[in-house]
Amino acid sequence: MASFARFEDIKAWQKALELTIGGYRMTSESLISKDFGLRDQIRRAAVSTMANIAEGHGRRTNSEFANFLNLARGSAAEVQSHLHIAKALHYCNEGDFREMYGLADEVSKMTLSLARFLRENEKKGP
Repeated sequence: MASFARFEDIKAWQKALELTIGGYRMTSESLISKDFGLRDQIRRAAVSTMANIAEGHGRRTNSEFANFLNLARGSAAEVQSHLHIAKALHYCNEGDFREMYGLADEVSKMTLSLARFLRENEKKGP
């Protein structure tokens, strides 16, 4: 199993926390705040990203952890998809869109890399 003492030590989780905080701020301070459905979807997808990283850390094997990292990656993509809607409806400006999209992209890349690492180490055995 990967040797992270706590899920808070995982860089991908830390970046996902930034994404979640950014998502909450963005959806509180812009026109998105009045679109309850979109606002809640962005928030839930961002929270799901970090929660899946944490839950995966709590699993027993690298393989299980990697599966949860893939779920986290999917949630980060969901955030990105919702951001396109927000931008198209002029709920956010280009700068906010790029910042949040970039954070989600970073989380996605980090979770993919960590999942690959975990799977490779699972194959090698003890």
